Amino acid sequence: MNRLFGGKGQQPPKPTLNDAVTNIDTRIGNLDVKLAKLNAELTTYQQKMSHMRDGPGKNALKQKALKLLKQRRLIEGQKDGLQNQSWNMEQAQMSTENMRNVMITVDAMKQTNKELKKQYGKINIDKIEQLQDEMADLMDVSQELQDTMSRNYAVPDDISESELDAELEALGEEMEYDALQGENESGLPSYLQEESQMPSFIDEPLETEVEDKVAAN
Repeated sequence: MNRLFGGKGQQPPKPTLNDAVTNIDTRIGNLDVKLAKLNAELTTYQQKMSHMRDGPGKNALKQKALKLLKQRRLIEGQKDGLQNQSWNMEQAQMSTENMRNVMITVDAMKQTNKELKKQYGKINIDKIEQLQDEMADLMDVSQELQDTMSRNYAVPDDISESELDAELEALGEEMEYDALQGENESGLPSYLQEESQMPSFIDEPLETEVEDKVAAN
């Protein structure tokens, strides 16, 4: 139908900033090639004129060199203008990308806000406080059980400190009495007295006893 009635065909996509920047960079590259060619020609003319004397031939080369210099200045001006355009478009592209990122972040924050509202709407603060109170009661019961299981049944709870002090003092007096009973008349304890006696298995007299008997005779 479009072929018969001459309908519009599919339009090409519109150029983007990336396409424009790429196009300008290509044009700048072409200008750099032209500038390199002009600089090479100017160098050649400069070398030739340095070896020539003043005259018509040298003046002709000088005119050609001046013409090339004018072309180089025009090309350098075009290059500067294109570089400025490329810089401006790059800045615009960066601003556009930043704005796009900001919009994406804002949309994500809105979606997150909606989800948080849904989740917090399902939470009952009163039930959470009730659970905390129940947990505190359970902890108290657990502590009471621990105290009950760790109770010491060996020592009665009704013994006072004064009774314990009296018992400790009586124990000290008993130990002093036993120590006095174990001493002999000379003041030596019983265990020292037993060690001072002669063992029963020795049947020979000591040297001191033999000497005493000889002196008596």
